[in-house]
Amino acid sequence: MSKKRLLLLSNSKNYGQGYLEHAAPVMKDFLGSANRVLFIPFAGVRVSLDDYTSLVRSRFEEMGYLLDSIHEIADRREAILRAEAIAVGGGNTFHLLRALYELDLIDAIRESALGGVPYTGWSAGSNVACPTIRTTNDMPIVEPPSLDAIGLVSFQINPHYTDFHPPDHQGETREDRILEFIEVNADVRVVGLREGSLLRIEGDGINLLGEKSARIFLKGEEPREYDPGESLQFLLNETEN
Repeated sequence: MSKKRLLLLSNSKNYGQGYLEHAAPVMKDFLGSANRVLFIPFAGVRVSLDDYTSLVRSRFEEMGYLLDSIHEIADRREAILRAEAIAVGGGNTFHLLRALYELDLIDAIRESALGGVPYTGWSAGSNVACPTIRTTNDMPIVEPPSLDAIGLVSFQINPHYTDFHPPDHQGETREDRILEFIEVNADVRVVGLREGSLLRIEGDGINLLGEKSARIFLKGEEPREYDPGESLQFLLNETEN
């Protein structure tokens, strides 16, 4: 039986709410009795690591958790292996993944998460939990050594998924881009995770949380909407770590 405990968020902030406010009740239930959370802030680009950490630390302290940022720690790999819980923040996914490679942290995060250490991430932090970051929305402002990511799930996530298409805009929709992805990655499912939505994985179980449906894509099948409460077990019943 899998020991994985993952909470993967589409976004960090809903309209009219504070930072992580929409996810705080679920996140607190998910983290449970953990005392300290280890934060990985490297997706931040136009914010300093200290300022990003301060923002996230304030929210976690309100939830009752102490938060340490990995950039403040000398032995980062050891900190991951000893962490009670891991939180990976959003920002630019390419920037985040390059840092994880440069600091040699990917294997340590995978080992901890597969061993049962709670892992939560939002936006870019959800992207890197996937096999690759190829379904991110971000511009490749830097070039990581590989697009391969941590691989805590076998499917891909597209955070901030939206059906909106501006009037008279002739560019691709989000669905168009995902359909291109599955055209050349025929055996990979993509979960379009709308803002305010979360995927919670506990061992061999998975639940879609929030008020919005998720749109799931696979080559050869029509994209399908799944509502919160509907079974997504097929996502975990396919090849998993």
